[in-house]
Amino acid sequence: MKNVWIITKRELGAYFATPLAYVFIVIFLAGAGAVTFFIGNFFARRQADLQSFFGFHPWLFLVLIPAVGMRLWAEERKTGTIELLMTLPVTTGEAVVGKFLAAWLFTGIALALTFPIWISVNYLGDPDNGVILASYVGSFLMAGALLALASCLSALTRNQVIAFVIGAAASFLFLMSGLDLVLGLFRGWAPAYVVDMVSSLSFLTHFQTIADGVLPLPAIIFFISMIAVCLFINAQIVELKKAS
Repeated sequence: MKNVWIITKRELGAYFATPLAYVFIVIFLAGAGAVTFFIGNFFARRQADLQSFFGFHPWLFLVLIPAVGMRLWAEERKTGTIELLMTLPVTTGEAVVGKFLAAWLFTGIALALTFPIWISVNYLGDPDNGVILASYVGSFLMAGALLALASCLSALTRNQVIAFVIGAAASFLFLMSGLDLVLGLFRGWAPAYVVDMVSSLSFLTHFQTIADGVLPLPAIIFFISMIAVCLFINAQIVELKKAS
C-alpha cells in the first residue's frame, strides 16, 4: 500500500502541474451547472431536487472520464517513461492501482466542487438530502468504473487521441447496453440469457437504482467488480507490452 500511495501522490500532483487539469474541471463544472439549471429546466420544474443534475452525469462523464483516462498509459508509452516506471521497486499491479486511484481522486475532486449546486437547492427548497448523498456516491462509483475501463484501453495505444476515442466509444456502449434500443438488436436472435447479460452490464441502469435514493448492494458490487476486472486486465496488458 505504501508504493501505491507514493504513485498516487505522484500522479495526482502531475494532474495539477499543467493547466489542462483546471480546464477539465472548469468545463465539467460549467457543464454540470448548464444541464441542471437550463437544459434540465430546474426552475420551470419548481421542484427542490437534483434529479436533472444527476440525470446528466453519465453523459458528462462520457467526455470527462475518457479525457482523464487517456493519458494514464498512452502518455507513458509515448514518452518512454513506462520503462522507467517499471524499473522502480513497484509491481505492475501497484503501478496500475496507484495511477487509477490518482485519476479517480481527481474525478472525485471535480465532483466535490459541484457542492454549490447542492447548497443552492437547499437554499431554494427542502430537498431529500439522503437521496442527493446516495446519488453522489453512485456517481463517484460509476466514474470509477468508467475510469478503470478508460485506463485499461489507454494501455493499448501510444496515442492519447486514439485512447480517448476508444475510451469514449466503450463507455457509450456500457452506458447504452440496458436501453430497449440496444436490447432490441439482440431479442430477435439471441437467447434470453444473452439479452439479460447485456442488460446487466448497463451502467445507466445500476446508477439509476442508486440515484433513486438507496444504495443497493448489487449495484455497488457491479461497479466495484467492473473496477477490479478492468484493472486486472489493465495490469495484464501492461505486462504484455513490457515483455514485447
